[in-house]
Amino acid sequence: MRRLYTPASAALGVEEVIRLLEGKWKLIILFHLFDGKVQRYSDLEKLIPGISQKMLAQQLRQLEEDGIVSRKVYPQVPPKVEYRLTEWGQALCPALDAMLKWAEQRDALLLKGVTEEGPAD
Repeated sequence: MRRLYTPASAALGVEEVIRLLEGKWKLIILFHLFDGKVQRYSDLEKLIPGISQKMLAQQLRQLEEDGIVSRKVYPQVPPKVEYRLTEWGQALCPALDAMLKWAEQRDALLLKGVTEEGPAD
């Protein structure tokens, strides 16, 4: 059964979700894991230029603690660690896709406004 929200409780719920995704690198990590992709730690390091090992580990740990990402460690030398989205994390993909489409609408409206009215002064 879907929960009923007041404007205040809805705003708090959205703020909580935004806090889960805060951090310079979390969304980039998530987009590398969408479509059921499994990534090794070393692959994520290569895919995300500019991220330090400490920051990657910290962001992955937070995403894991929040139930968005799962971590699998293989007992071997050298250690092999893989990351994937949990089912709940994968469910985030349509929401982020909707946000991208929403942003594209804004860009289209701004472009339309500039072409119809001419450039703003």
